[in-house]
Amino acid sequence: MKPLNSLYSACILAMGLSTSLFSIAQTDNSEWNKTLEQAKGQTVYWNAWGGAENINAYIDWVADRVESEYQVELKHVRIHDAANSVSRVLAEKTAGKDSDGSVDLIWLNGENFRAMKENGLLYGPFSNDLPNYAAYVNPEARQSLSQDFGTPVEGMESPWGMAQVIFMYDTATLDEPPRSMRELLAYAEKYPGRITYPEPPQFLGSTFLKQALHELTSNPVLLLKPVSEVDFDQVTSPLWRFLDKLHPVAWRRGAAFPANSQEMMRLLDDREIDVALSFDVSAASVQIDQGNLPDTVRSYVFKFGTIGNTHFVAIPYNSDAKAGAQVVANFLLSPQAQAYKQNPTVWGDLTVLDYQKLEPAQQAVFDALPKGIATLSLDELGTTLPEPHSSWMEALETEWRSRYAQ
Repeated sequence: MKPLNSLYSACILAMGLSTSLFSIAQTDNSEWNKTLEQAKGQTVYWNAWGGAENINAYIDWVADRVESEYQVELKHVRIHDAANSVSRVLAEKTAGKDSDGSVDLIWLNGENFRAMKENGLLYGPFSNDLPNYAAYVNPEARQSLSQDFGTPVEGMESPWGMAQVIFMYDTATLDEPPRSMRELLAYAEKYPGRITYPEPPQFLGSTFLKQALHELTSNPVLLLKPVSEVDFDQVTSPLWRFLDKLHPVAWRRGAAFPANSQEMMRLLDDREIDVALSFDVSAASVQIDQGNLPDTVRSYVFKFGTIGNTHFVAIPYNSDAKAGAQVVANFLLSPQAQAYKQNPTVWGDLTVLDYQKLEPAQQAVFDALPKGIATLSLDELGTTLPEPHSSWMEALETEWRSRYAQ
């Protein structure tokens, strides 16, 4: 990981002073002060995806900060799929274990949030009462802050980052990449074996299906409805026709698929494929910085836009460290934590904070962030397409498996 440049470091110091002033300004918030006192000495077990070392390093940084500043011990429980953690909390509720739960905080969104909410597995509402949420988040700025894959958030989870689908290609081998699903198919037909996508139900693979469906279906507005309220076969028929044509000319003729974005980037580096994709807008820059991709790789988005969403943290109903979990969630929304996370050499994850709500010194920190060599600006990211209703994920994955799983 590269050290921060001097301007950025100076701004971090300035923001640290500003953050301290903000904390002082909140001392009359008696309820939050009670939360801070209750949190001292608590251990928070945070179930969060552990599949990327830069993200793991960021969570370690958060753990160091909340321990030193709030006397809260944060333990990162590295998971592969949040659904497994949701199932564990559900099993505890079924067994009557309504306290001393094994999960205190969970990184989730979409169908997993809906499952927890519908089964009464969440503590809250709590997020709207977090001081940093009230000070810096504008829930009206982006639909995904208040609607998580179509499920109303209603304060039951706290945002901490935003993501958008980006594509990557090597400018040393490709002059003009395909910029839509139809162009992607045409490219694959012209150059067989050079295009692929992760295998559903891996999250990015399922997102590829949603991206394709959003472009190909005649009425994408229907995707915002629960899948039970539409004619699934009619809406999705263009998607299956597209994949029926793509797979025979795809990498390994559609008989095998990459496991995830990391494998796609390895294939791109090995020049086995010509286009990779990620839900991390700084993925290419990070991999170039780590020596895993050539510095000729660049990111781009499709001309009609790409799917984006907000990711959240939630607190299970049976956590015995609810105060500590709220302190962690609040710290994740601090300008300092958000700016550090958005640094492309740290993670590059987009902030959920409203720039206009930041003080000038805090804005200066974001303004001074180094721009990764292959990271798109907010303007270059273009149109953000909304996630379909969370019920579409399972329906698409089930149908995909019935048609294409080996």
